[in-house]
Amino acid sequence: MSDLLDQQCINTLRFLSVDMVQHANSGHPGLPLGAAPMAYALWTGQLKHHPANPQWVDRDRFVLSAGHGSALLYSLLHVTGYELSLDDIKQFRQWGSKAPGHPERGHTPGVEVTTGPLGQGLANAVGLAIGEAHLAARYNREGHALIDHHTWAIVSDGDLMEGVAAEAASLAGHLKLGKLICLYDDNYVTLAAGTDITFSEDRAKRFEAYGWQTIEVADGNDLAAIHAAMEAARADTSRPSLILVRTHLGFGSPEQDSYKAHGSPLGVEDVKKTKEKLDWPVDPPFLLPQEALTHFRQALTRGAKAEADWNGRLDAYTKAYPELARELQDRLASQLPSGWDSDIPVFPADAKGLATRVASGKVMNAMAAKLPALGGGSADLDPSTHTALKGLGDFNPKAIAHQDTQGSDSAGWSYAGRNLHFGVREHAMGAIANGLAAHGGFIPYGSTFLIFSDYLRPAIRLAALTGLHVVHVFTHDSIALGEDGPTHQPVEQLASLRAIPHLTVIRPADANETAVAWKVAVETRNRPVLLALTRQDVATLDRQIYASADGLRHGAYVLKDYPASTAKDPTPVLILIASGSEVGLILAAAERLQSEGIAVRCVSMPSWELFDAQPQSYRDQVLPPKITARLAVELGVAQGWHRYTGDRGDMLGVERFGASAPADILLREYGFTVDNVVAKAKALLHG
Repeated sequence: MSDLLDQQCINTLRFLSVDMVQHANSGHPGLPLGAAPMAYALWTGQLKHHPANPQWVDRDRFVLSAGHGSALLYSLLHVTGYELSLDDIKQFRQWGSKAPGHPERGHTPGVEVTTGPLGQGLANAVGLAIGEAHLAARYNREGHALIDHHTWAIVSDGDLMEGVAAEAASLAGHLKLGKLICLYDDNYVTLAAGTDITFSEDRAKRFEAYGWQTIEVADGNDLAAIHAAMEAARADTSRPSLILVRTHLGFGSPEQDSYKAHGSPLGVEDVKKTKEKLDWPVDPPFLLPQEALTHFRQALTRGAKAEADWNGRLDAYTKAYPELARELQDRLASQLPSGWDSDIPVFPADAKGLATRVASGKVMNAMAAKLPALGGGSADLDPSTHTALKGLGDFNPKAIAHQDTQGSDSAGWSYAGRNLHFGVREHAMGAIANGLAAHGGFIPYGSTFLIFSDYLRPAIRLAALTGLHVVHVFTHDSIALGEDGPTHQPVEQLASLRAIPHLTVIRPADANETAVAWKVAVETRNRPVLLALTRQDVATLDRQIYASADGLRHGAYVLKDYPASTAKDPTPVLILIASGSEVGLILAAAERLQSEGIAVRCVSMPSWELFDAQPQSYRDQVLPPKITARLAVELGVAQGWHRYTGDRGDMLGVERFGASAPADILLREYGFTVDNVVAKAKALLHG
């Protein structure tokens, strides 16, 4: 093909993007102008994809981590034949548009992950690459390379500055993810100024220290050099690659190399000057030369052939390995295997009980053998969070020698392992789990202490925004963890996490509620689920006396009514509501109140979100509107509980930070005693 056609195609991408931003009078023209050549080289020369089937299993994954440059991605999607029309991109950043301000998974065909908050996309890309490596290791067989694709990303200066990107890049290098390739739009400019005022480190040496291959391209308009760099990156299968492409923000515009080209439309006059500078017709806007479109649309032919070839390989694989093929296809279709929950234990009544984190570990391991999609790990906390899947291997390169605490060699180290060791990298853990969920074929989980949810909150929010099925297992869920003190004791975390739309938070009361919580977490689709679990032992309730733990599925349920034999009417006059470990406390208080002639209802409310999703008739059945004396009890801030307690109710919570002391002393000092619950309940009745 000719250099002239290459240049025409690159300028087509540049000016579709510029016209998009100008038409919307909003957006970021600088990145598309500078990065269009590398994007063109990737999408027409390297990327394996099929625009007619954006969900084809063995496609390469592309992540625009620098999501503010979304106009470039929409231009690429349109010209290569995805279901994104010219009319769609003319509605860039408008109400109801398929081309929103930043790329959104599930909203625009061909967008793999939601990006915009910088660093998240790069970390998602690490998760996508882990997903490919694991599926390939588990399912590929000699002569049957069924899973064989790359993960590509375009990253920016801002991405590389973010801590989440540093965490994820460090882990990617350690894991030797050779099919992860990042193109770095190295333009020396950020939103507010040039990088010389904030970012003078040697990025290549930093990534080399992480264990990455680094390749420098001196001129971002040199297609031959860009192609050569990408080929070299593909050739090194033992390291992820960072290709540092020296580009110019706002290339060709009067504001080239200035931060002013980053996040504002160029303006009518500067659009005209930029088009004239790059020898592009000023009118009409959204010009799409037929020669360029014909060239771009070859992606449809190439993609159809690649997918047809893959379908042939799938047929051969299915004949050779029918059980593995069925398992893989079920995973990719998010189908749960028959009997996946048949070995989940039912825990006998036990006054001493066990911590819900321990119960969770038992449930996870009971499910794992029959649920191959389940995989994940913790931020260096497996012994505390009980999230290790025993006997299922560790995800890591085979070349890495590992010794356990007894000093003996550990078996099962390969990409087929299902235990991910994230290290002390909570934020990357959350974003990588999002990438695994976006890849398909996984029910990924991550784990840490509830207090450290603050470290990965942006990733949790994006999973909720995007509708990704990720399970967060957060233990040490209250001040009752004890002596570690206020730095480790969550107080406001439950309330803040419940504030995230489309996130299901579940705080089970005992081992059997924990088992049902895990069933809900696995069965859930298109949203993340968060389990908040205790460090301390809690009694396993006798379900012959109390309602079935299956009530957890409704978010809240009546555990037991305590009628007062001395009262004329045994109907409850008071409702005690609690979640988690405090359920046992309200049950003890209810017995005391009953003995004093007060009829009480005890409600376990492990999940606000599940309860709010129930019909009004059910919610009124659990919390009858006529019973206005309601006391909620939870080891966290009171924020939000008023919706269930009402104007005449009250809440016993924790409105200050914790302290370092044994758990029983803390509970007493913070008022979580039977005496205090009884006193507050009586005050409601007599107030």
